[in-house]
Parts: sequence; structure tokens; C-alpha cells
Amino acid sequence: MRVAIAGAGAVGRSIARELIGNGHQVLLIDKEPGSIKPERVPDAEWLLADSCELSSLEEARLEHCDVVIAATGDDKANLVTALLAKTEFGVPRTVGRVNHPDNEWLFTEAWGVDVNVSTPRIMSALVEEAVTVGDLVRLFTFRQGQANLVEMTLPAGSPYVGKPSGLIPFPENCSLVTILRDGQVYTPTPEQPVEAGDELLFVCGADVEEDLERMLNPGTHHA
Repeated sequence: MRVAIAGAGAVGRSIARELIGNGHQVLLIDKEPGSIKPERVPDAEWLLADSCELSSLEEARLEHCDVVIAATGDDKANLVTALLAKTEFGVPRTVGRVNHPDNEWLFTEAWGVDVNVSTPRIMSALVEEAVTVGDLVRLFTFRQGQANLVEMTLPAGSPYVGKPSGLIPFPENCSLVTILRDGQVYTPTPEQPVEAGDELLFVCGADVEEDLERMLNPGTHHA
């Protein structure tokens, strides 16, 4: 897979190293000469250019990329990069980094963004996930809100403790995908019971999150 990353700062370089380590081809683009440091990621291609300029993206041969990641520290630049990648070059998949939470609503398909990644939101979700039991925590949003990855640490008072997962009447538009228990990852089977303290990971629609939380933890109170 060929991936172009706009923004060769610490974030862009870290993403590049991960992708290269997984066997992908990576091009790093940055308009600042001081950010062009091939020795930091020697296996990547590097391009000194402005990703908001159509001519720069033509030079980068974006039409040959499978994914474009807009990872600069400027939300406006990330939006423009994603929009050009999608509309002018037909890139199949675009990912936009959200630097300021107030701008998150802009990072949608209307601006050519398939997936937005908000670091503040992810960090706050991980903090919640680490300290809450019995509350549903949204970890990640797929495809502009059509589905979410959510987590709950099952409380001891849940009526489904000890019940096989196949007998739990989860809401429609909701799927239990993983059970984390004692440092192990389990793929749920209908016969496998859930236990107090299990971290349950679901993919579900936003419209059923409250029903799921109330079902698994009837003691949950909603405003």
C-alpha cells in the first residue's frame, strides 16, 4: 500500500515509521525545509512541498496513493489536503488529524475526510476507559458517526454476569467484538460467559448506546 502523509513533524514521522514497519510505502510531505529530515525516517520518500497546492500534489503523484493522511498541525491545511486528495486525485481513503476539538465538526466527507482523528478526544476517552466501571465509553467513531467503537467494564452488579454471551439480548445494530480479561483477548462465542471486570468492546450505532449501557448496568443514571 502506498501512503502519503502531509506533515513531517513528530506525528507524521511516527505514523510513517509504523506504516513502513508494516511493509507499506510512505511519502512524507512538508513545506518547511527544517522539517525535511530523511535521516529520521530513512526508508520513506520525502518531498519539500505545500500539500495545499495542487501542483505539489501532482508532483507527489497522489493518484497512485491508496491512502492520504493529513497530519499537519494546522486544521485548515489538513482539510484542504484531504479535499484535494479526494476530489482531484480520487484517493480511496483519507484520514484527517484534528488539532483543535472545536473544528472536529468540519472533518466530514463534505471536506473529503473519510476518518478524522482527534487526539484530545482519544486521550480523554482512554482516561475514561481506564477509570470507569459500568459506564459505556466511546473510544472511536467510524465513518462520520455511522458506527462507534465503545467499551464497558462489566460491573459486578450487572444481571448478565456469568451468562453466556449468546443469551444476552444485545440491541439491534450492536455487536460484541472482543472480551478483554486478565490481559488476554477473547473472541466471543455464544457459549462463553461474561464475567465481572471483563472489558467488553462493541461496535454499535450511536442510537443504541444508551440502551446497551442501561441493559448491562441497570444502575446507570442518565440526565
